[in-house]
Amino acid sequence: MTESAFIAVCDLDDLPIGRARAFRVMDTPVALVRTLERVHALHDVCSHADVPLSDGDIVGNTIECWMHGSAFDLTTGCPLTPPAVTPVPVYLTRITQVDDRAVVEVRLTSAAAPADPSSTSLATSRTAPEES
Repeated sequence: MTESAFIAVCDLDDLPIGRARAFRVMDTPVALVRTLERVHALHDVCSHADVPLSDGDIVGNTIECWMHGSAFDLTTGCPLTPPAVTPVPVYLTRITQVDDRAVVEVRLTSAAAPADPSSTSLATSRTAPEES
């Protein structure tokens, strides 16, 4: 499996809205965050303190590092508050239908925004087509 492939990580129902969950995807720490609009994936290590971002709080469209309070934009990975100054990688996500389950998939190629935002939108997630 290559880094450019989408990898099934969990069922959508396993992600509570407004909280981060930690996963390991091909030995890469990934934080998945489900908001009302979509599922975000970002590198699960704070660029300032080398601690898991998934242990932090979700505030609006940000994840806040629990150690020093740096807030990172969920879509871009850019730090919005100090002390962090370096962005964290964000990853593409999509939601596919597998039998009667909505499955969250991640592609580890870093990207600032999904190639097709409708593929991660929760409004259309259950009917999103699979990528070829």
